[in-house]
Amino acid sequence: MSANNSYLGWLGVFRLGLVQTALGAIVVLTTSTLNRVMVVELALPALLPGALVGWHYAVQMSRPRWGYGSDMGGSRSPWIIGGMATLGLGAIGAALATAWMETAAAAGVIAAFVAFFVIGVGVGAAGTNLLALLATKTAPSKKAAAAAVVWIMMIFGFVLTAGVAGKMLDPFSMTRLVVVTCAVSTIAFAVASLAVWNIEKGAPAAPLPTTAKTPFRQAVAEIWNEQQARRFTIFVFVSMLAYSAQDLILEPFAGLIYGYTPGESTQLAGVQNGGVLLGMIATAIIGTTIGKSRAGFMRIWTMGGCVASAASLIALAVGATVGTSWPLQLNVFTLGVSNGAFAVAAIGSMMTLASAGKKGREGTRMGIWGASQAVAFGLGGFLGAAAIDATRALFADTASAFAFVFGFEGLMFLVAAVLAARVGRTAADDIKLPAMPAGDHLPAE
Repeated sequence: MSANNSYLGWLGVFRLGLVQTALGAIVVLTTSTLNRVMVVELALPALLPGALVGWHYAVQMSRPRWGYGSDMGGSRSPWIIGGMATLGLGAIGAALATAWMETAAAAGVIAAFVAFFVIGVGVGAAGTNLLALLATKTAPSKKAAAAAVVWIMMIFGFVLTAGVAGKMLDPFSMTRLVVVTCAVSTIAFAVASLAVWNIEKGAPAAPLPTTAKTPFRQAVAEIWNEQQARRFTIFVFVSMLAYSAQDLILEPFAGLIYGYTPGESTQLAGVQNGGVLLGMIATAIIGTTIGKSRAGFMRIWTMGGCVASAASLIALAVGATVGTSWPLQLNVFTLGVSNGAFAVAAIGSMMTLASAGKKGREGTRMGIWGASQAVAFGLGGFLGAAAIDATRALFADTASAFAFVFGFEGLMFLVAAVLAARVGRTAADDIKLPAMPAGDHLPAE
């Protein structure tokens, strides 16, 4: 798609952002609300929801297959709609399984693992093809902004669902849990379906002739043999491992070292998320002004986000040893800004690199990187928490344990920065992009 008139305008980008909003709305119910119900209302071990969430990430190893399917078929929209339908059915099944646990724990747990398998398939199919569609239909100079818009709208889906569904769940009952999940899933599916309706009409991709279709295994092998794609896969894994390893230990850190109450540590998480949003917005603005005409902007910004994230984590390690005099909130806010800038730049790079190499492989590339990201996220939270338990057993005091773990996470981000630099100057995002004509900042659909 080389012609500018084949690219999406901002309205099209926002429409795809609505799909991510809908996806986030369902996911937050399955990974957060059901987690709480299992642990609090059903008094089940926290290991159970943790294993279910990890299982749904493991299932997303199938992402390359869903991207390959749309590459071969020539259209992404059916895969997005099908994935959202699958995700919604999986979420409803998970709610029913959770309710079943109240009377038949073993059967409910088995049903929950089946439901979370379906959820993983749905997230993988919809999410992979959403990014592949965004990558192929977004102008190079707008990729950072498009990535920011889509991710901010996903966070909006989290917040909106948490607020509205939270009120609808009170007074709580298992029946109400199932009804609310059905309502959220149905609305999310309808929104996503309307959002992608006819969105590919401007430049439909013709399906490949049967004789030109490459078998799935061969297609994956060809992409892995592409030096840039292979390096970027490794970068995604390392960087996302560092990104997610902090998730489950930051609030315990605030409570154990700084004496924060549960309410105060929750507010601290809000400070971090505010920083993430600021970092995303700043990257989007800079990416659409400086980035559109500066060579290597996305790669350099990705490296900078990794280095800034590393510095913030190393500062937290120092703060663990200094104690309550350390400006924890400022440190956490800075970490959030750095993480937000890194995330948008990395996703923008992903969208750019998806179109590099052999054509007609955008979905498969996105699938490989999405699988790498999912595995890293699944491992990151677990390894971060496990590392704290291990180091607290090894070190004489808790502060030293947190300092060691945060320092190691910072080191991982530095390794990720080196890997980002090695993606290379021959990548598509390192070609000087042509400046957009005056008045073309908001192109029509």
